[in-house]
Amino acid sequence: MDDFRLRVFVEVAHQLSFTKAAQELFVSQPAVTKHIQELENLFRVQLFERSGGRITLTEAGKLFLARAESILDGYRRLKLEMNLLTDSFDGELRLGASTTIAQYLLPEVMARYIARYPDVKLSLMTGNSRQVEEALSDRRIDLGLVEGCSHQPGLKYMRFADDELVLVTGARNAAAREEISLEELLSLPLVLRETGSGTLEVIEQALAAHHVRLSQLRILLQMGTTEGIKSFLAGSDAYAIVSVVAVARELAEGRLRVVEVNGLELKREFAFVHPQGGGHELAEHFMRFASLVPLYG
Repeated sequence: MDDFRLRVFVEVAHQLSFTKAAQELFVSQPAVTKHIQELENLFRVQLFERSGGRITLTEAGKLFLARAESILDGYRRLKLEMNLLTDSFDGELRLGASTTIAQYLLPEVMARYIARYPDVKLSLMTGNSRQVEEALSDRRIDLGLVEGCSHQPGLKYMRFADDELVLVTGARNAAAREEISLEELLSLPLVLRETGSGTLEVIEQALAAHHVRLSQLRILLQMGTTEGIKSFLAGSDAYAIVSVVAVARELAEGRLRVVEVNGLELKREFAFVHPQGGGHELAEHFMRFASLVPLYG
C-alpha cells in the first residue's frame, strides 16, 4: 500500500549504499537508482551527495528522510490497526534474543503466538545482548529482546519482564554457606558469562556501586551460555552468578543452591528493543501479545 519509492529511499539512507539497499529489498541496483532519480525529479531536489564512490545525505535528503520515515510509520500503524480489528495477521517477523531470554522465556511466547497466528512466519536469532543490538542496527532482525543496563543510541527500549541474578553453587558443595559478605565473594572461584552479555554487564555495574571492579573477582573461566555454566557447576565446587529464571528447575530439584550475598542487589529488566522512529507492524503486535503471556508459571 505504501509508496515503494519511499522504502527504497529510506533503505539507501540507512545503508548509504545503493548496492546494500538493493540486496535488502531484493531488487536490482538499477531499479534502486531509478526510484531515487524519480523522487529527485519529482521534488526537484538532490537527495544524495555522490563523491568518490561514496554517498551522503544532502540537507534536503535529511529532511526527506525524517518525513519519509514518518509516512511509512503511519502506513505501518494503519495496517496494524486494521489487522487488530479483525485479529488477523500474516507476514514475516525476524526476532533476535539474548541467550537467557531465548532459552527460558521466549519459546512459550513464540509457541502461543504461532498457534494463534499461523500465517505469521517467525524466526529467531540468538546471541548476547550486544550481538542482538548490532543485528537490529544492521536491520538483520525486526525486533530484539535483550538483558542488561546500557542503551544504545538509535534504539528504543521497552520493559518485557523483571529478572534477578543470583549466586549459585552445586548442592554437593560442602563449603557453601547460606549467606556471605561481598568481601567473601571476592575469594570464591567463579564461572561467569562472556564479555558482551547483559548478565556480565549487570554484575559489573552492581559491583561498581560498591567500588569493586570485575577484575577483583576470582574468575575461573567465562562461558557463552548459562547451560554450559550449569553443566560445569555439576562437576565442580565453583560458583556462578546467573539469572534465577535460568536455574529455577535446578533449584526446585535440589541440584543447585542459592548463596545470598549481603548488600549486593542484582536486579534487572528484560527489554524489547527496536529502531527509534517506528518499526515493523508485526513487531508491535508481538510486543503486545507477549506482554499478556504469563512468564513465571
